[in-house]
Amino acid sequence: MRKGRVISNQMDMLTVVLYVIMVAFGWLNIYASVYDPSVDQSIFDLSSNSGKQLVFIGLSFIVIILISVMDDKLFESFAIPLWILFVLLLILVLFVAREVNGARSWIEFGSFRFQPAEFAKFATALALAAYASRPSFNPKNPRSLIIAALLVGIPALLIIVQGDMGTALVFSVFVLVLYREGASGLPLVLGAAGGVIFLLALLVQTQWYLWVGIGVITLILVFFNRKNKKRLTSIIVVAVAVLITLESVEYAFNNLLKPHQQNRILVLLNPNADPLGAGWNVTQSKIAIGSGGPYGKGFLQGTQTTFDFVPEQSTDFIFCTIGEEHGWIGSVALITLFITLLLRIIYIAERQKWKFVRVYGYSVAGILFFHFAVNIGMTVGLFPVIGIPLPFFSYGGSSLLSFTILLFILLKLDSGRMQRLDH
Repeated sequence: MRKGRVISNQMDMLTVVLYVIMVAFGWLNIYASVYDPSVDQSIFDLSSNSGKQLVFIGLSFIVIILISVMDDKLFESFAIPLWILFVLLLILVLFVAREVNGARSWIEFGSFRFQPAEFAKFATALALAAYASRPSFNPKNPRSLIIAALLVGIPALLIIVQGDMGTALVFSVFVLVLYREGASGLPLVLGAAGGVIFLLALLVQTQWYLWVGIGVITLILVFFNRKNKKRLTSIIVVAVAVLITLESVEYAFNNLLKPHQQNRILVLLNPNADPLGAGWNVTQSKIAIGSGGPYGKGFLQGTQTTFDFVPEQSTDFIFCTIGEEHGWIGSVALITLFITLLLRIIYIAERQKWKFVRVYGYSVAGILFFHFAVNIGMTVGLFPVIGIPLPFFSYGGSSLLSFTILLFILLKLDSGRMQRLDH
């Protein structure tokens, strides 16, 4: 028993080691992304991005220590108050933030900048876990799902109003978390279908082709299910919904999306549409990654990186630096690190007896996976550029601190699992 207590008080060391490796590797590549051979600038220079990131890393380790000495129960007890706090901060941002790159996301105090949207992710994860772990929560009950949807949807909507669609999309991963807890998979199917319809409507110039195709598929389904009235009704309702969605795509694209968001989608569909404008980032990103070859050009030797061909290379496009200077091997190593981390988080979530920790663990995995997949996807042209960082690698204090808090709350909760009564 005593030995079990000692073990249970330790954080999962594999995850901690993965975190340290990723943060250190990220820091080196932030330095490489802003390196200028004509300027004698140390990696520790506090006026540079690498120097500032080192300060953020130091703050992150202080935060880790603080989390490690906190009582586990505090995270559940203060989950809803913390969610309310960040919702209020998201509202405050709308009134006090200045617009940067089309979004109002930052609260500024002199040289200090704070992005509540980044921290709202772990606050929402805690709030959803606290609610979903209540005995009254039923994933099949519409009332329970509506409350869960409000917990996720309110901060997401406020972030959309700020103009930060990329960060708002991260909140869609909580649908997967609810699905894991027994909710219907219908929202996942509808979301995927909606995305396909949206892209098809933009790709196909003559929309009557789509009408004919949907009509033919509907008639085939109706024929084979004509004796099942319930299923027949569902097929017709879905077909009508698809056609309505199809007809609303053009309006939504032209009236709900901002010009720069429209351009990003159009560039995704046709990379050569505007290579010197909206397509510049992705084009240069792919050149940088492709030029690295199998082994890369070497640390601080990337020409695309050194001569600033790729904008935002220390933040959203940090993967370009890794691909160019460390090549295919470095890129695979980074992807392997992330996959190992995600699998470990899922393993940690599944071994919990406390439902609160399991739900929170899947939220952590979902958030990190979304950032990892979309960030790398947009640097190679598989996703539109939506401006979200690569966890633990991209430059930014709010980003690093929020991901650190997100991960180490889970590790703290997991470390005491053997001492808790079953929940």
